[in-house]
Amino acid sequence: MMAFSLAGLNFPSSPVCRASFTSCSSSSPSSLSLDAAYIKRAAELADRSSGFTAPHPNFGCVIATTSGTGERVVAGEGYLYAQGTTPAELQAVEAAGERCRGATAYLNMEPNHYLGDQSAVSALVQAGISRVVIGIRHPLQHLRGKAVRAFKSEGLLVDVLGEDLQCKTIEECLKSCLLVNAPLLYRAACRVPFSVLKYAMTLDGKIATSSGHASWISSKKSRTRVFELRGRSDAVIVGGNTVRQDNPRLTARHGGGHLPQRIVMSKSLNLPEVANLWDVTEVPTMVATQRGAKRSFQKFLASKGVEVVEFEILNPKVVMEYLYDRGCLSVLWECGGTLAASAISSGIVHKVDAFVAPKIIGGRNAPSPVGELGMVEMSQALELIDVHYEQVGPDMLVSGFLHPVPDLTPVIPSMDETSAIDPTVSPYEASIIFFYKTWDPYGAFSNFSLHPICLPDENGDNYSWPSVEHYYQAYKFVGLDDPVARNCLEEIKNAKSPEEAARLGRKTQRQRPDLVRSDWESVKTDIMYRALKCKFSTYHNLNSMLISTVGSVLVEASPHDLFWGGGRDGEGLNYLGRLLMQLRSEFLSDAKSNADNGTRRQEGNEVRKLP
Repeated sequence: MMAFSLAGLNFPSSPVCRASFTSCSSSSPSSLSLDAAYIKRAAELADRSSGFTAPHPNFGCVIATTSGTGERVVAGEGYLYAQGTTPAELQAVEAAGERCRGATAYLNMEPNHYLGDQSAVSALVQAGISRVVIGIRHPLQHLRGKAVRAFKSEGLLVDVLGEDLQCKTIEECLKSCLLVNAPLLYRAACRVPFSVLKYAMTLDGKIATSSGHASWISSKKSRTRVFELRGRSDAVIVGGNTVRQDNPRLTARHGGGHLPQRIVMSKSLNLPEVANLWDVTEVPTMVATQRGAKRSFQKFLASKGVEVVEFEILNPKVVMEYLYDRGCLSVLWECGGTLAASAISSGIVHKVDAFVAPKIIGGRNAPSPVGELGMVEMSQALELIDVHYEQVGPDMLVSGFLHPVPDLTPVIPSMDETSAIDPTVSPYEASIIFFYKTWDPYGAFSNFSLHPICLPDENGDNYSWPSVEHYYQAYKFVGLDDPVARNCLEEIKNAKSPEEAARLGRKTQRQRPDLVRSDWESVKTDIMYRALKCKFSTYHNLNSMLISTVGSVLVEASPHDLFWGGGRDGEGLNYLGRLLMQLRSEFLSDAKSNADNGTRRQEGNEVRKLP
């Protein structure tokens, strides 16, 4: 049995018998090499989505078939741009067309497959795919193995790397599948966002001169790479000293389209009143502080539009747990040595990216990238795993994983197998059902789920909105006779993902509140209700999922949205959950009414039949 480890990510094959087991000794090396090459291509495609929207599971798909000359060729491929957009599998099927019949589909990761979203599996099955090769199983417990079982139940041959296919070539390919979704894998295992500590230092290990001056240690090429790293992150974290000394912007201005939230950790709130981070017109900023710290400065930050979150005891661990609740997958730490040491000691740093510049500045008091960790012997030193070296201009980028992650293999028998034996066993017995991200068990309740709705646009014509979020954000600007508002509305309609639609709508509302329709606050719940009713009336499986929650309280588990969500400590108004429960009640009432009418008609027919 083979096990592959990436910084402690152990994925041994499950101890169950597999009829399709293949190894280098039982399958030709050329066939396995092709399988590995196509899976690696799928992983490369999946990586294209990183940096364009808020990070999410990265999916790629390659469909390969046999040509008339007997050669294996690519018939179609695709990648998931963002949650709520066309699945990679469906894109590949559309590109391949009739060549899908009898072809093989290569997926870097097992696709989502649950009641609210079965489109990826359905696309491959209906297209006539005969074999599916999967890089890794889905790391989330409620999704792990479901698509594999669905494929097999439809008669498709399924091979999973490291389980059904094993050899040196496959092992190297498996590593690429793990790397492209490292944030999701670490988050699933540790229940905190995937954290990367980034810093630039000189050859003698300094991050600034004795005076604190640090511009610039690394080269322009290295700084461009940092912009790309930020674009792949949900948030960028610094400490108060970095704000005071460097006055950073922390933007991804040369990276992808995604703009991560800036976060400042400061217990005392001893921060300057003038700082680039207080400008939130383009990118939001959050300040994490200790409860009760400088109330007057908290009010000042709030007046600037900066979000302030108080913690009983401020430390990296509680901030990461909070960001986990907010749905963050990946966080980039760009802090000084003191905060970096605290983050490492807390066990929440998973990877290190160190840019080493060919410079020497010396200085006894010049700071180093990591502060005191309490080590007195070299045997205590922390060693990076899976180290990678890359020259970036004149600098050397040293990357490696630091924090091992527990094995993600589910306990056998799984919850699905247990439920098949005893139908009374359910993983969702709680009286409160939380939903937030689209990959959650009830993620289809989210406004960001991939369920287009047909409702009127600004001209009153029926229009297929890609998601509820597109419709909701666009209607902020309906009816306004202003070219900027009309342009924003059109951009929202054409946004590639719900995340982009939300970002466009919120940004314009924040920068130009005068462009938002004057009655917005009084009509926004009605507009949301209209969109939700259309969504849950259009899709029978969603309607069934909603009705199946009868008896449970529905809560959108957003810790920061106090209107639509439940808030961090239950202080939110949870209007999205309320509207869904209202809809559920209406659907149940309609079903009962229809059943009663059917019973009366049946009774009437029976009466008429009596002699």
